[in-house]
Formats: sequence, C-alpha cells, structure tokens
Amino acid sequence: MYVCGITPYDATHLGHANTYLAFDLVNRAWRDAGHDVHYTQNATDVDDPLLERAAATGTDWRSLGEREIELFRSDMEALRILPPREYVGVTETIDEITAVIGRLTERGATYDIDGDVYFSVTAAPKFGAVSGYSEETMLALFAERGGDPGREGKRHPLDWLLWRAERPGEPSWDSPFGRGRPGWHVECTAIALRNLGTGFDVAGGGSDLIFPHHEMGACEGHVATGEWPFARAYVHAGMVGLDGEKMSKSKGNLVFVSRLRPVTDPMAVRLALLAHHYRTDWEWTADQLTEAEARLARWRAAVARPAGPAGDAVLAAVRERVADDLDAPGALAAIDAWAAGEGDDASSPALVRDVADALLGIAL
Repeated sequence: MYVCGITPYDATHLGHANTYLAFDLVNRAWRDAGHDVHYTQNATDVDDPLLERAAATGTDWRSLGEREIELFRSDMEALRILPPREYVGVTETIDEITAVIGRLTERGATYDIDGDVYFSVTAAPKFGAVSGYSEETMLALFAERGGDPGREGKRHPLDWLLWRAERPGEPSWDSPFGRGRPGWHVECTAIALRNLGTGFDVAGGGSDLIFPHHEMGACEGHVATGEWPFARAYVHAGMVGLDGEKMSKSKGNLVFVSRLRPVTDPMAVRLALLAHHYRTDWEWTADQLTEAEARLARWRAAVARPAGPAGDAVLAAVRERVADDLDAPGALAAIDAWAAGEGDDASSPALVRDVADALLGIAL
C-alpha cells in the first residue's frame, strides 16, 4: 500500500487525519487477516506551497518541513495510526526521481520548455483510466490543483511538469536535465516504484488526489515500466468541511489535531472521525467531538464490567463491517450494542477491549 503523504507546512488538520485513519483501517484489517503489510508513505518536503509558506514567514524551508513532519508524526502517534514501513521524503529520493524521468525521456514521453521537462499526455495510452473524468473536468481541476494548462509552448494543456529548472532563490539539485527540482506527481511514482514496484494493491489519498495526482502518477509508472496497472486499486477518502466549505489551507478553515489533543482524549478524536464512512464528504462540528467523548466513556465503562454479552459476536460483527468497504460507523454500532447490553460472559469485556484496539485502533 502506498499512501500519499503531507506537504509539511500546515500539519495535522482533521482532513489529513481523516485520510490516514482510513488507510490505518486497511492496514489493521490486512494484519488481522494474517497478511504481511508493506506500507509506504511519502512526505513532499520540497514543493511550491512549502516554499511559499517558508518565504512568507521568513523560515528556512528545511526547518519548516522538519518541524511540521515531526508534528505530523506525533499527531499520528497520538491517534494510534500505525506507522508505515517506510516514510520517505522527496529530498531523499532525487536520484530515483531523475532516473524515472530519464526512463520516460528514453521512451519519447518528455519534452523541454526553457529547461523545464514536461510529460506529454499523448504518450500515455491509459490517461483517464484512473479518474474517468472528461477533458473539460480535467482541465478545470488541473488549473485549480497546481497545474499550468495555459503555459505557452506546451504541446497539450494537460501535459505536466516532471522537472522544474532552477529558479533564483529556490532549492535545486544536479540532474541529467540541469539543476532543478522535481515537479509534482513524479516523486510518488519514483518512491512507489522503488519500494513496492508496479501492481501493488492499494494507492491511497484524499479524493482531491484522484486528478491530477493519481491519474498522472499512474501514467508515469505505466510508461516508465511498460506495466499496467501501476496500482491495482485507487482508494480515496472524502473531504472534511468546516463552516460549509472544504477544510483546506487556502481557505484558512483548518481544525488541527495538535490543538485538540490538550483539551480532549485523542481516542475521542479518532472515534469522531470513525463515525463517518471514509468515502463520504462531511462537515466537522464541535458537537461531534462531544458525542465521541460520551461514546468513549460508555465503552470504557462497559469493558470495566466483570461480564457482558457474548464477545465473539462483536468480533465477528466488527470484522464483517470493516471488510465491507471499511464500514467504520457499522463497526462502532456493533460495539455500541454490546456496551448497552447485559450478559454473563466473563471473557467478553477483555475481548471487546482487544477488538476495539486491534481493528479500530481505540485504546480503552
């Protein structure tokens, strides 16, 4: 499993947490089924938004990235998100990235504009297979999400930047294409190829990565290796909103995990997120955290009892719900029903505690 990581300049908001929690459920379900899980995640520790934030705040971009990555990791630990096997920064993999661009160039899939290296969309026979979007939708999203459809000299508006030639004041590295830095998309392709190869089981992220990021990364992997699919399944978590709008850095409407942690149990934050199906878009409200705190208290009181209803049925129900497209709300309801019931099974409180821990990541 490869899950696209953060660009470390505003970590960790609830939108991030919602996404990584979804793939934590995948990780836990696979492990419960006895699989050896190879999970890789990147950190986009050099990119335009990070550099812009560093310049605006007068902070060194490396220091800003390192600080935000450390905050992200501590938030993930507090939420009991199982860590990936590899957590890889883009700046650690420049050689791998340039090697992928080199392979794409050898296959005639790239061209140059003033030292910038572009991928030609006409070289990608599977372009559109991930998103299924129309060209009109693609163009609108490309412009909205960091693309440059109107750049003069491009062969097609949807061609995308693989290598950005050095600009004054920007970090850069040596490469066969001249000094510069990676464009977006290719870094995840290179890291996934290095760690997982092609045809791995799940590529994941938020639904805003369907296009352009996952679409373009899949095409790079296909053209570079000749193998399809790049990932067997592309899985996307829904967007979290606040005050009627998607929670995003550009809108400034972020709720940060690090600011919730001092005032509530992180397990309540996790429960509040689990109350929504991972694929749905939903809006955060303060009352959801209050409800999650009450649920956490009920569960803890129930597992502290000397006995309860049969625990085996709860284990089966939670496994069934998680296996059904990660139906976390259904899994919570199964434990709710057990906590509200009465019984004489002395082994069930400990079993239910273990179920909540192992499958849902809730420490009771």
